[in-house]
Amino acid sequence: MTESNSDDIDPTERDQREIGRKMVEQSTGLGSVMAHAYRGELDQATTWRQRLDQATTWAVTVIAAILTWAFSSGDNPHYILLVGVVVVTIFLGIEARRYRDYDVYRSRIRMLQQNLFANALDPSRGVEHPDWRVELSNDYRMPTLKVTFGEALANRLRRIYLALLGVLLAAWLFRISAFTPRQDWLTSAAIAAVPGVVVVGVVTTFFVAVLGIALWPRERHAKGEFREGDPEAWKEDENDSG
Repeated sequence: MTESNSDDIDPTERDQREIGRKMVEQSTGLGSVMAHAYRGELDQATTWRQRLDQATTWAVTVIAAILTWAFSSGDNPHYILLVGVVVVTIFLGIEARRYRDYDVYRSRIRMLQQNLFANALDPSRGVEHPDWRVELSNDYRMPTLKVTFGEALANRLRRIYLALLGVLLAAWLFRISAFTPRQDWLTSAAIAAVPGVVVVGVVTTFFVAVLGIALWPRERHAKGEFREGDPEAWKEDENDSG
């Protein structure tokens, strides 16, 4: 009996997709389940967010240590700064991979916020995604990553790593130019038997590629939590209601 009734439910119908309205009007078993699910998703998102911050913290720590050592003596080789670039790039890759996992839980949270809680607070506006229950159910049955690795790389570059790599680049350029005034900067850029021109060419190619990844226009799939708006609108609404 129960199975036949559950099979008759169409989650795309208005009364089924707008269950946020029912959660306010009456206590439902599904509402309780969704509340626990929401708390679980928040906990997972917080955990992955902390993992993102850990990678960034380690990258900043490595940069601080390398800069301190590179400029502590004129005898220290300049290429330690390029080693720092490689290490920070590795952290970038780790953080991009973690960001893809973080986005899975953030996407579910936004799905619930947009279609369940927003509908509970203001039923007159309906829901953002008519098939949100089907989409969320499918994602629970077979979890999938929502963003590509390229988009994750671009996101982390724009957020923090472009600035970190830029600091290392500026420090390296200063180290091979102003720090060694008696030598031509191309000569100073040499590493062992590798000519300075080759080293500069490789570094230039790398940073052009990084800029291309960060700034290349692409369709955004990550769920954004904030939108630009008038910051005074919220205050005006409060004054009007008061």
